[in-house]
Amino acid sequence: MIQDHVAVPFGTEVLGVPVVVRKVDLRSSGIVAICHRGRLRQAIGILDLPLPDPAPDGAQWIEAYQWWAGGR
Repeated sequence: MIQDHVAVPFGTEVLGVPVVVRKVDLRSSGIVAICHRGRLRQAIGILDLPLPDPAPDGAQWIEAYQWWAGGR
């Protein structure tokens, strides 16, 4: 549901660095956001990703996953 319903791309910051989330992916490690900064790319766990304000459309699916995963 997250892959299909969270609107990408959207901008946010990871450790104070601006990035663009271009894709949400399911991997063996869990659900990740594929973050880009220039030519660099990094997968960040979706529950570790700080969402911007306002949050992208579909962010309620991330919140629901967070609740399901134990309210981290």
